[in-house]
Amino acid sequence: MGALAEQLGTAPMPHQQRIYDVAFEIDPDTGVFAYREVIVTMMRQSGKTVLILPVELDRCLMWHERQRVIYTAQTGSDAREKLLTDQVPVIESSSMGSLVRQVYRAKGEESIRFKNGSSIELAASSKDAGHGFTVDVGVLDECWADEDDRREQALLPAMITRPWAQVWVTSTQGTDSSTYLNRKTELGRAAASDDSGHGIAYFEWSLPDDCDIEDPEVWWQYMPALGRTIQPAAVAHALQTMEEAEWRRAFGNQRTRGIADRVFPDALWEAVQNPSAEVARDSAVMFGVDVHPERSSAAIVACDGSVLELIEHKSGTNWVLERARSLHDRWGGSFVIDGGGPASSLAEDLEAEYLPVVRVNFSELAAACGRIYDAIADARITFRANEAFDIAVAGLAKRPVTDRFVWARQASTTDPTPFVAATLALAKTPEPVVEFGFRAF
Repeated sequence: MGALAEQLGTAPMPHQQRIYDVAFEIDPDTGVFAYREVIVTMMRQSGKTVLILPVELDRCLMWHERQRVIYTAQTGSDAREKLLTDQVPVIESSSMGSLVRQVYRAKGEESIRFKNGSSIELAASSKDAGHGFTVDVGVLDECWADEDDRREQALLPAMITRPWAQVWVTSTQGTDSSTYLNRKTELGRAAASDDSGHGIAYFEWSLPDDCDIEDPEVWWQYMPALGRTIQPAAVAHALQTMEEAEWRRAFGNQRTRGIADRVFPDALWEAVQNPSAEVARDSAVMFGVDVHPERSSAAIVACDGSVLELIEHKSGTNWVLERARSLHDRWGGSFVIDGGGPASSLAEDLEAEYLPVVRVNFSELAAACGRIYDAIADARITFRANEAFDIAVAGLAKRPVTDRFVWARQASTTDPTPFVAATLALAKTPEPVVEFGFRAF
């Protein structure tokens, strides 16, 4: 692996070589890799991308039979960027470039095909992405943004028949909402403590939670790439300009609560939660419908003007039409969709079933985002408590638009569809009537 890295133009740093040395140990009892899973978590700019590329190329070029490598990132666009912008130029400019048969760049077909039949391919971040083929190496990169196991669930069944298969999980730490990575971190730490010599190989470089983050001696002790790909002056400058929580995550590889970046602080959000709240069935109900940009999930939220209730939040979009038909039969109401968003393709399908659809334009969407923000800030609405709402809000991001904002689906670090659907549902319910009383003096 070290020799491959050098051929690619970057000799491995000591911590990278250490990972290689352990990750590819052979189990003397089975004769195959001792570690079927390799988990690596370290600071940003510490060489995760450079670490993974030799692993992928070893599989594709050094094995006697055709191998398939699947690379995934937090979104399809991120995976495409890593493959085509980061990896392909490095391979093509190296001595291994002559072994590439073709690079496919068309959306949905992104891959590197080698002359021996092996390939590095992308897979969608959905539960069924790995169906229909076998996988020899699966890479789950930057999984701090994952709130569920869908990427792993897509890959592991496709690897089950391959005795030499490995899955690589690589990421900088995230927040309390990084449910998948947090689980992997705990599993990895337990595996390292047990030191059984097989199963999971776990590598973590991070600053202790109670250390002095302003002390350069601490940086030198715990940052494996300091003085190589990361310079002390750059770390010091980042500490001066970044929010402390984000610096701790990016440069300390510490899990943070993510409060600094939260649109709604915990206390504000908790104030509008009620586990027993229900949308009034006898009112003019509006249903907000939204779809994730990757089309990996969709959500339907009901609103009567004062209560918001998550009706459904599931993977994929095939279920939406049937569920909407059932809801309209029971409650009536209309379905509100962002006319310029990823759910817009469902509008015609709903209308073909004679279901009333209200399309929201961009200006109306910005007004709707402001309305729900103010309603939560003033505690004028109530959410029926639901974990999917909590997860969506924890990673929700805003995108400024002149003097307004809209919810940023792509920049959100968790699945925002439940909250965007709530925003749309509230947008088309009547504003509450405020009565003013006057006394004569």
